[in-house]
Amino acid sequence: MNSHRVELVAGEVLFRESDPPDAAYLVERGRLAITAGSDQRRIAEVGAGELLGEMAVIDRSPRTATATALEPCVLLAITPEQIAERLLNTDPVVRALLEGQLRRYRQTLAQSLGQGSQIPEGEGTEALLGIDKIRLEGELRDALREGQLEARFQPLLEIRPGRVAGYEALVRWRHPRRGWISPAEFIALAEETSLILPVGDYVLELALDALMHLDDARPDQAQFVAINVSARQLLEEGLLARMLERIQRRSLDPGRIKIELTESRALDPIRVAVMMQQARLAGMKVALDDFGTGYSNLQYMHLLPFDTLKVDQAFVRNMHESTRALRIVESIVGMAHALGADVVVEGVETAVQLEQLAAMGCRYAQGWWVGKPQKLSELRHTDRPP
Repeated sequence: MNSHRVELVAGEVLFRESDPPDAAYLVERGRLAITAGSDQRRIAEVGAGELLGEMAVIDRSPRTATATALEPCVLLAITPEQIAERLLNTDPVVRALLEGQLRRYRQTLAQSLGQGSQIPEGEGTEALLGIDKIRLEGELRDALREGQLEARFQPLLEIRPGRVAGYEALVRWRHPRRGWISPAEFIALAEETSLILPVGDYVLELALDALMHLDDARPDQAQFVAINVSARQLLEEGLLARMLERIQRRSLDPGRIKIELTESRALDPIRVAVMMQQARLAGMKVALDDFGTGYSNLQYMHLLPFDTLKVDQAFVRNMHESTRALRIVESIVGMAHALGADVVVEGVETAVQLEQLAAMGCRYAQGWWVGKPQKLSELRHTDRPP
């Protein structure tokens, strides 16, 4: 069924109670009465600019009321397919909220018509997923407040001298009931809300604590710590100022913090370029993370004044077996060097891969061959890779 306009004369019925939900309608002109029950009691009136019949379409239930034109009307029909497509692309939390509204509407209508409080079926796994996300969001807020998030630090090897030059700060969450929760799950959840801002501040504090710890353990080495900054954080005014204030409070060199920006369609290249430039003027280092697997757009590369390009682990996996994969990595490294940037290649898991990267002039390597993510107290044991 395609979208089309429906014209009614006064007194004409658009749909009746118990009819199948073949469409929803947007009233473009005119007014309709909504009646229900054996006595066709009027429960509402809708006019131009309002929707009607959408609830039955959403939960695929028979019509619970009758719609009759009070005057000549023109309506735009909205197909179930149109509604389903939009709901499919909607956040599950929004779908859960909508399901809750539908249940309350059905229950209130049934009670007002003396039909008891039975709720039609229609709640599915999507609604449950949305409810789980709402619950997890609340628990993440509790975890932040109670200090349940933990930091792990993965070493970055400077290949030529063969020493650990710094670490990437990673956040982990041990849920009191579910155990370890994947960062992909709770970081994505945090980025959907304002929670990514306190999570980011929390990780920064842990990263600065790590630098203080490293200074105590290795006073002869000035290692750096890299922290991830998301597109959502970049929208927050004063982000860089807050970071610098925390760094200065500890009397640390800003150059020992490296900001890693992950490629994303949500990143405004102009805003990112300004943030990068400001960070570099303040003495901080900037890396463009996961290069090649996000939404890389080479036309913006000349705008971004990054110090380091991080090559995603997907490329290094096949270097030993695929000449084409090896050439791609060589090309990325060459491009970065031509732009005056260093290169970090992630996912290094073998000595052969490390040798290949050294041969092409890659400066840094990261991966399980170099070292797994570790607690702060373990960092003193990773002076050199295996």
